[in-house]
Amino acid sequence: MHRSAPRLTRILACAAVPVMLVVAGCSSDSDGKKDADASASASPQVTKSEPTVEAAKFAELPDPCSSVAAKTVKSLVPSAKSKNGTRGKSSDSSARGSCSWNGLADKGVKGSQYRWLDVGFTRFTSDQTLGSGAARAGEDFTKQVGKTEATDGAKNVKSEPVTGIGDQATKVTYDQSKADEDFRYTTIVARTGNVVVVVNYNGAGYAGSKTPTAETILKGATMAVKDAVAAVADANGSKETGASPETKTSNSPSSSATTKKSD
Repeated sequence: MHRSAPRLTRILACAAVPVMLVVAGCSSDSDGKKDADASASASPQVTKSEPTVEAAKFAELPDPCSSVAAKTVKSLVPSAKSKNGTRGKSSDSSARGSCSWNGLADKGVKGSQYRWLDVGFTRFTSDQTLGSGAARAGEDFTKQVGKTEATDGAKNVKSEPVTGIGDQATKVTYDQSKADEDFRYTTIVARTGNVVVVVNYNGAGYAGSKTPTAETILKGATMAVKDAVAAVADANGSKETGASPETKTSNSPSSSATTKKSD
């Protein structure tokens, strides 16, 4: 009996070895699964980022009453009541502005010539929800052209795209009668980047003086709008003139500056 004790101890010890190995194996598998789960939960979550909107090209508007060169104003409205123009009211001059000039040149027995010129600017900012400033200006450009084409009492309305003025431009010419006088009108709507420019030029002959030709009024409006588009670039430190490099020959309509018609 005394000799069998060590032998029994050895048998029990050997029998215990597989059990320990099994336990150790289970413990190892469990810890590995926990480590894998922890690693998975620690990995960064993939978030979807919204596409960024193109930044607006222009941050400033020019002084509207200085946007048309003095020599241009003198040529188009030779007897302007105010050479400095009449500034339109605006609650936010960084977003919109306008200026107008008008005058009656007395030709004596030959009658008189009346002229009206106005220029309006509207600047659109880029917005994550509403879109880029250029796209918003494009939409407004279309609206402005349509609004001009639908002018009450307008006759012989004609619209055509114009190249070489900003990124897109459209001219709208028409006739209108007021107080028994025949007026000729040209409105040119232009977009340069995120800014819409609207120039309206019209004229009439009084007391026997002839109504100005459509070509004369169109030429005057074109001179003024080129000055105004260049003024936008100058106000933002750019040297662009007339046509912008963005899309010089693109002419799809859209705009938002208030065009003031002659009284």
